[in-house]
Amino acid sequence: MSKMRMGVGLAALTALISGVAVFVNSYAVKELSDPALFTTLKNSVAALALLAIALPVVRARRATFRLDRRSGLGLTAIAIVGGSVPFLLFFGGLTIASAPSAAFIHKTLFIWVALLALPFLGERLGWLQVGALGALLASQLLIAPPTGVSWGIGETMIAGATLLWSVEVVLAKRLMARVDPLVVGVGRLGLGLVVLFGYLAVAGKLTLIGGLGATQWTWIALTGLLLAGYVGTWFSALKLAPATVVTSVLVLAAPITALLDVAINGRVPGTAPLAGYGLITLAAVVLVVAAFRRQALRQSEPVTAG
Repeated sequence: MSKMRMGVGLAALTALISGVAVFVNSYAVKELSDPALFTTLKNSVAALALLAIALPVVRARRATFRLDRRSGLGLTAIAIVGGSVPFLLFFGGLTIASAPSAAFIHKTLFIWVALLALPFLGERLGWLQVGALGALLASQLLIAPPTGVSWGIGETMIAGATLLWSVEVVLAKRLMARVDPLVVGVGRLGLGLVVLFGYLAVAGKLTLIGGLGATQWTWIALTGLLLAGYVGTWFSALKLAPATVVTSVLVLAAPITALLDVAINGRVPGTAPLAGYGLITLAAVVLVVAAFRRQALRQSEPVTAG
């Protein structure tokens, strides 16, 4: 039970970091016009920062960065389906997709994770959890009603990225049964950079790095450090708590971003979005409580001798 508490606490911290990161990224992307370049450099900073954190922590845990062949293949798969290809799909799709469509598609991640967690991770959902997941989906409709939603190649790219990120959750959860979460995080970012820099080279965009100024590098460093914190806490939470719970708690990032927008820009959401943020909080609490109850029931079941 203590592991579950730690996992939920780390998931809440991930949501806090994510909420701040979304707000900060909204300013950073205005300073770097090319999304692929921004993503690659931000991920580079995050990989270096996470490596600096991981080395002493992993040594203290008496773990190791040396991996067997199976674990190495798992890290490579996570780097492809989580740390590189979906970023290119997502940011490429954003340039041509309608804003309402993009916002709604990406925020369905927790649904796909829940569907994949049932057969591949052995997680179970009672009617209470199903109802809470439905409430989370309804909250997204209140916050960003998909009016004017259309479907084209941009929406397909964003949907593909979202599905790949949900697959990454399943792969990471299974891999962390034998590999330290921080090692998984470093591998996800570090190996993913091979694909991202390869894309920049093929697209002829590597030369853009030399034209960046001090202000742009400051934004890259800030967003990169936030990403390092996000990845580190995200994978650590995922190791300790059910994937369905962790991804659902992560949705709390939305009201955190909204609070920052109110505090700094004075933009107060309307009645429907406010109701959506309240519904997010309620649904996340219900999912967490249900997960604790389910675990407590399993632990209280008598063990019968075979």
